[in-house]
Amino acid sequence: MPHLTSSTAGSASTDVRTGFGIPGYAHPLLAPTEWGELTRPGTPLHWVVLNVADGPGTRPDPHCLEAAGRVRNAGVRVLGHLDTAYGARPFADLISDAHRYLDWYRVDGFLLNRCPTERTGLPETRRTVTTLRALRDDTHIVLGHGTHPYPGYAENADQLVTFSGSWGDYRWSQVAEWTADYPPERFCHLVHGVPRGHLDEALRIARWQGASTIYFTDRTDRDGCADPWEGMPGYWDEIVSRIGTGVSE
Repeated sequence: MPHLTSSTAGSASTDVRTGFGIPGYAHPLLAPTEWGELTRPGTPLHWVVLNVADGPGTRPDPHCLEAAGRVRNAGVRVLGHLDTAYGARPFADLISDAHRYLDWYRVDGFLLNRCPTERTGLPETRRTVTTLRALRDDTHIVLGHGTHPYPGYAENADQLVTFSGSWGDYRWSQVAEWTADYPPERFCHLVHGVPRGHLDEALRIARWQGASTIYFTDRTDRDGCADPWEGMPGYWDEIVSRIGTGVSE
């Protein structure tokens, strides 16, 4: 079974405690405060996704390189964003993007966004993951399904995003029974539109469903017209304090 490996030494290294997985803030020039907060000592971060232009872009971006370097120097994994388009993206394109991320930004691993969930998509996903692991030692792989996939995917990644969506859907969500065979550090939940007054409830759901990597925000997708992950939640300091004191353990 794949397992979590330690990142660069630092207080924000991934362990079994609840912490944040940042799906990808806006460009550092547009979100300087957000990127700056990621280097605050003691912030419980498991990883941060660098998404330059729905991928690595066409040329190195010095601003992204600087921001990623500061985060990595703080002891936090930086993951490159690879869009699999639910299995429709050509294998060669994914690996080409991965090489760019490694060459330009020295990432620690990858988030395979819009990852397939069906059994039929597993062989190609396994092929991609195997190739990505061969490109760099200790490559951290997160499969961004956004829902519970066929159980076999869990054998091919360090972590699975088994929920990505709105608070309205999350509060009534159900966990798949097979996830009980794995520890909480194998699963991630990303939830937008979480009101401040429901943070405790959201943290309880993550704990009950066995996910130790989370990201909750009060930002919304405006019915699909906005990216809820590009900015920091209004209650960032509060949720950092709650997670840091182990309230969701």
